[in-house]
Amino acid sequence: PGNERYFGERTMKVTVDINLGGDVFHVDEDAYQGLRHYLTSLERAFAEEDGAGEIIADIEGRMGELFKLRLGKYKQVITLGDLEEVMGVLGSPEAISGTAPAGGAARHLLSRRFYRDPDRRILGGVCAGLAAYFSWHPMILRILFIVLALAGSFGIWLYLVLWIVLPEALTTAQKLEMRGDPVTIANIRDSVKAQYEAVREKMHLQSGTNLKTRRET
Repeated sequence: PGNERYFGERTMKVTVDINLGGDVFHVDEDAYQGLRHYLTSLERAFAEEDGAGEIIADIEGRMGELFKLRLGKYKQVITLGDLEEVMGVLGSPEAISGTAPAGGAARHLLSRRFYRDPDRRILGGVCAGLAAYFSWHPMILRILFIVLALAGSFGIWLYLVLWIVLPEALTTAQKLEMRGDPVTIANIRDSVKAQYEAVREKMHLQSGTNLKTRRET
């Protein structure tokens, strides 16, 4: 952390340099202390969860994205007010454990974005990503692109352009945005847990298949 100082109209505050989600931010001392407490609470809340490290990393990445939205040409320091806004969007660790006080419901920023879906892709994930955005079945988009491709080259060129233009949904937060789900702590946790369960189920099925094959031989 750095010890730079900046001067407001009447007060002087210490700023701290932090790395959050791979980006460096300047935060004032109050916000830094609040952020440390928030992240420590998250680590305790998810200590026994499968994929705890991935959950925390995804939350930090989302916090970094929200911090960027609050910075601009004339604002370069994250304040305690900014942190409270971000925590209001993501939710509190206490809400996950069920110990949050009544009232004060978290506010969510619903933002649906176009991405390529790497989990349900056959080729580039374009159709799966568009289907997630529009809440359609991927097969509908695949048939549509096949029809366009058979009718001429337009379908092929359109698919290639979208493959280049659309980013791939790599993080949990991006996959939630692709489906239009609120990017909150609870949804990030549930999504990561679902991914772990899917991997476990796949490994179990593969193990059972291999065991059956060995018995037959």
